[in-house]
Amino acid sequence: MVSFPREPFNREGDAVLPQWAWALIESYLRKNLAAQGIERPTRRQLLEEFARVWPEFTATILVQEPWMGTIRFKRLVKLPSTGMDAFLEDPMKFIGDRFGGGKFKMNLHHGMHFVNTKNFKPDGPPLWKDLPELGEE
Repeated sequence: MVSFPREPFNREGDAVLPQWAWALIESYLRKNLAAQGIERPTRRQLLEEFARVWPEFTATILVQEPWMGTIRFKRLVKLPSTGMDAFLEDPMKFIGDRFGGGKFKMNLHHGMHFVNTKNFKPDGPPLWKDLPELGEE
């Protein structure tokens, strides 16, 4: 099994994704390749699969908020893969600058398929409270 101790790199030596993000999608890529009959993918096959699916990825950021005696998750933004650079580079800064502090959840999807989730808890005032909720699609 190929393992990436650091960020996976493309042929030019550029990091494809930060390690924290790669860790969220690597198993999804492996599952896709296994479904194609590739049980033990090489690093190149993983990167090729990444290049194939990444354009259809989205990241939805939600915040946990009290609601009617319980909690719910308010949808704040849905980022296409082409709009994730600042978020991927420094997710705590991205969330904190735009939404303030709180308990946030990021859900990754490939098209309609759920891929993974990660929680973030930046400090600061809850700027998100006065923002409208992003509607469902």
